[in-house]
Amino acid sequence: MFEEFYGFSSTPFSRDVPTSHIYQPVMLEEILGRLKYAAQRQLFAVVTGDCGTGKTTVIRMLKDSLDPAKYIVLYLADSKLTPRHFYKGLLAQLGVEAMFYRGDAKRQLHHEIELMRGLQHLQPVVIVDEAHLLDREMLEEVRFLLNFKMDSQSPMALILVGQSELWNKLHMQSYTAIRQRIDIQCKLAHFDRAQTEEYIRAHLSYAGTEHDIFSDQAIDEIFRYSGGAARLVNKVCTHCLIYGAQNGKRIIDDRMVKLVIQGELS
Repeated sequence: MFEEFYGFSSTPFSRDVPTSHIYQPVMLEEILGRLKYAAQRQLFAVVTGDCGTGKTTVIRMLKDSLDPAKYIVLYLADSKLTPRHFYKGLLAQLGVEAMFYRGDAKRQLHHEIELMRGLQHLQPVVIVDEAHLLDREMLEEVRFLLNFKMDSQSPMALILVGQSELWNKLHMQSYTAIRQRIDIQCKLAHFDRAQTEEYIRAHLSYAGTEHDIFSDQAIDEIFRYSGGAARLVNKVCTHCLIYGAQNGKRIIDDRMVKLVIQGELS
């Protein structure tokens, strides 16, 4: 719709922007570096951030950056994840049907991982998204899972990804044993005003245009509305581009952003 009006070759601010074109501030580069290190050394990492700050995007970028000849990435995202479904889900991704009982399935997983590492020379990287929704039983299972060969090594890199409340939960006294096992902790922050502008320009560049479409005052309003959360920046920018195309506006100013926010997003 608006792509033709603005002469875009690709759609900016969409969820399917290739990771190679995603804006990477220094903060994001540092987090990616830490997560790559966790994958290499088979460590336990926790990534937290407020809603819309790009946690799933970081996971996509990590997956795309890992050499598929060296790593296999296993991904789970289930708000009702139980230990049994955890093992079943991982084994299914390895092409193995899980045994019914949790203990049997756990032994199956360890066996498959040892075969994979020994014969295929692949290191597993397990990512559990929406981890702030995991209950205590599942979080305790994570601790038991990482006990391998008398706790002398980790069978996998394990990355828990969730909203900020995950870290608050892990700070509770009852989760001390799990918290002490965490090797790397990363926290995604909101963009500041300058980063929000750079983010918008990076997406417009990906879409195939180098000229400004959003005025400086428009970006001020976008930042004020979004608070620097990438998901909200995407949302308001997309709505503004639709509005601009429908009304024949080549430049989107602050008045138009305010109209869109009040009329469509409030």
